[in-house]
Amino acid sequence: MQTRDSDFLVVGSGLAGLTAALHLSAHGKVLLVSKRTAEEGNSRYAQGGIACVMDPDDSIEEHVADTLQTGGGLSEEEAVRAVVEGGRARIAELEEFGIHFERRAENREEYDLGQEGGHSRRRVLHAGDVTGKALIDGLLARAKADPNITLAGNWLAIDVVPTGWIGLAGQDRCIGCYFLDKNSGEIFAVRSPVTVLATGGLGKAYLYTSNPDVATGDGVAMAWRAGLPIRDMEMIQFHPTCLYHPDAKTFLISEAVRGEGAKLIDRRGREFVYDFDKRGSLAPRDITARAIDSVMKKHGDPFVYLDISHRDADFLQKRFPTLYEACLNFGFDMARAPVPVVPAAHYSCGGIVADVNGRTAMPGLYAIGEVASTGLHGANRLASNSLLEALVCGYCTAQEIAADQPGPVAEVSIPPWELGEAVSSDEAVVVEHNWNEVRTVMWDYVGIVRSDRRLTRARRRIRTIREEIRSYYREYLVTADLLELRNLAAVAELIVRSAQHRKESRGLHYNEDWPETAARARHAIVQDKPGGPLDVE
Repeated sequence: MQTRDSDFLVVGSGLAGLTAALHLSAHGKVLLVSKRTAEEGNSRYAQGGIACVMDPDDSIEEHVADTLQTGGGLSEEEAVRAVVEGGRARIAELEEFGIHFERRAENREEYDLGQEGGHSRRRVLHAGDVTGKALIDGLLARAKADPNITLAGNWLAIDVVPTGWIGLAGQDRCIGCYFLDKNSGEIFAVRSPVTVLATGGLGKAYLYTSNPDVATGDGVAMAWRAGLPIRDMEMIQFHPTCLYHPDAKTFLISEAVRGEGAKLIDRRGREFVYDFDKRGSLAPRDITARAIDSVMKKHGDPFVYLDISHRDADFLQKRFPTLYEACLNFGFDMARAPVPVVPAAHYSCGGIVADVNGRTAMPGLYAIGEVASTGLHGANRLASNSLLEALVCGYCTAQEIAADQPGPVAEVSIPPWELGEAVSSDEAVVVEHNWNEVRTVMWDYVGIVRSDRRLTRARRRIRTIREEIRSYYREYLVTADLLELRNLAAVAELIVRSAQHRKESRGLHYNEDWPETAARARHAIVQDKPGGPLDVE
């Protein structure tokens, strides 16, 4: 088995990973790994923008207050304040990099700020309606031009390597990661004193999601297998407005559309969200998604409508050019008629316990972006705070690592990957069947509205599937599909276990058997003593 060395290993090339890599490159050689192409990931598909205090009439205190209120008591004020206060410097840096945000036509000195659900002010900067793409394209171009950054695509992380797994005494320390080269089928190791997990989300654990196919929860699953604490995994945010169309399974209609006056109405034309919250269509996502789910179940409707037909086509084409054109391609003219929408799994507010500087419980291992639980989002993410978190935490983590000056690990050998008696599989249908079953179970039993009975059913079935995967994993040579299924089933179990732990309804977690919110907010933490890279219980 080959072992490659790098000063810094960054797993994931989304906004958080790119930001960390660009700032780490001033201090050594960076290996930036993506499981497909470097461009692919959740960050690229972020339409709305970056929440940041830029208006003189706005304030840090108001942004902090909005975030804490949306977080349902589980957000940690210190983390919230650090991220919110760090935003302006990161926006200035992006503009120095040549990434521009929309300005007001009547005053080019002022930003054209959007407003989204849960925000008390207009504070969302945007680059048209393709903010994520603009950020990724701009930062990726800089990374490709940086001589200290090496980009590696089609490498799928298998497991991080703690020193305890290779028999070294003392506190576990991460010394690198095993990878599968999806092009060659080769398994190899990367040895590094610093491993940064920036692997993104886990939306593919659900049957319907706004996430791309790469969002299979790899980082969370690897950290859990390594024995790290995983927090608040039951807090899965369902985006209220994904386009309802058989050919548009992951097409999200930005919350910014509601910020510009779009209303959610049922199929009878009634603006129903006011029945659930006085803010109506600008209520936070947890409330809005549950309102839609309730109306659909009450009337047996397959969707509700998002109506912005009171705005003319010229405005919509200017403010949402990509979205408007895409809807037209699916047969919907937003300027003429309401658009059918449904909720879909969108964002994981829980993850690996980490601070704003990326530190986890294991020296040498850092976590940033959606894979991390920093205390920012709590029980529900405030719209457009995710790109802000990626930028600020990516930067802060790089500064923390540089100040830490981690020692070399070249004297530690990573053992060769053991194939044992494994052979090639001719039963790929088993993997596909289990993949579909995990996602269906999660959608049916662990969705927007839960119950103790549904969670028990889900736990039983997911554990059975995980046993089948363990057996398959030992007997056959690993493939990319098998590794992703293994991770998907692991995060599914984490979500279910966390949901069973929470005997209340709070934020994104709503349980019909526990509809009240407890007086004291508590985190749900799952941490298991690992027996090695194969088994976690």
